[in-house]
Amino acid sequence: MRVTQSMLSNNMLRNLSNSYGKMGDLQRQVETGKKVNRPSDDPVVVMKGINYRTALGKVEQYERNIGEVSNWLDTSDSTLDKVNAALQRTNDLLIQASSDTTTDEDRDKIKAELKQLRQHVQDLSNTKIGEKYIFSGTKTTTALFDKATGSYVTDPAFEKIINVEIFDGISIQSNTTPIKTFQSIDDMFAKLDNATTSTDFNKSLSDLNTNSNDLLTIRADIGARQNRVELMEDRLSSQEIITTKQMSDNEDVDYEKAITDMITQESIHRAALSVGARIIQPSLTDFLR
Repeated sequence: MRVTQSMLSNNMLRNLSNSYGKMGDLQRQVETGKKVNRPSDDPVVVMKGINYRTALGKVEQYERNIGEVSNWLDTSDSTLDKVNAALQRTNDLLIQASSDTTTDEDRDKIKAELKQLRQHVQDLSNTKIGEKYIFSGTKTTTALFDKATGSYVTDPAFEKIINVEIFDGISIQSNTTPIKTFQSIDDMFAKLDNATTSTDFNKSLSDLNTNSNDLLTIRADIGARQNRVELMEDRLSSQEIITTKQMSDNEDVDYEKAITDMITQESIHRAALSVGARIIQPSLTDFLR
């Protein structure tokens, strides 16, 4: 087969163009730090990257959900701790008022403080996070205690739980529904408003112990859920690290290899230019000399 000057030139241009393309791809990898910059570069890598990003996005959403659950549980526990402190102070006052050595005047002062403790517990029952009442069940826009009527609102929604998804197929209760305990505590304080003798105050000690035990049970349940949330936080943190590493291994370029390949390709390209210049150097002028 006869090899013409045109064939040599076309082959050289085609090879140089391919060499430029390879150098351009390697340069983009070094600049962007990614193995692929277009889906056409490697569809398999791109599809895996989409899956890893989806998984990572779900993990991040679960972490936000867990943060919300943790906020509700921490606030609920802190609020009920203040209620417990109010009950402990109530216990001290009842023991004092139950003594036969306490005068009627002293009991009136004790009742005045008990009234303030009652209002304090009522305020605590209406604790909010943002614009949501944390003890109002699924009816988070309605206060548990209605200050206009001076009583707790009766609504089945106040006893319903709110579940939040914190992992694939795993949900946890974020709210606490102590409406009955708050009502019982308020009823106890209402009885104390009419107490006059040491016997009256002494009888309320039994109600106080019952309410304190109910409160302790509620806080124990909150504590158990807080522990579970911490375990799930650790699990999600590990999952995030694993998914991020998988995504990096799939997409991120090996800089040492990419730079070495680029230098090698640059050397090949220069050699091709040098050889090509020698091959197509003769022209019509050279033959006419």
